[in-house]
Amino acid sequence: MSAPILTEGAALEPVEYDVTRADLVAYAAASGDHNPIHQDEAIALAVGLPGVIAHGMYTMALVGRAVATWTGDAEVVELGCKFTAPVVVPADAAARVRVAGTVKSVADGLATLALEVTSGDAKVLGAPKAVVRA
Repeated sequence: MSAPILTEGAALEPVEYDVTRADLVAYAAASGDHNPIHQDEAIALAVGLPGVIAHGMYTMALVGRAVATWTGDAEVVELGCKFTAPVVVPADAAARVRVAGTVKSVADGLATLALEVTSGDAKVLGAPKAVVRA
């Protein structure tokens, strides 16, 4: 599959992902990040968090997945963000992460995607962006 034509100013169809506690357990096993704030409610609360939270890099991986959905097999040249708010994952339900974006610019064979990543009403990533070879 080749990359679609990305036009400056184009809105990218938002993509949503459900995140469960089982996803966090699987990500911990795959990444080696077994920090208990990602699995143990009591510990998360004890350190001042609102509950068990998703790994920041798991949230960022969902952004990468959205970029791949939008751009096909386009080469990702840059993917970055600041971690600004946690994705709180309840024990009995999934947290929903929404990734939306626009094509900010296209120049010199590169498309810069300005993104917005939210969970509930909170922006969970600050200044998220991706650059792909257009």
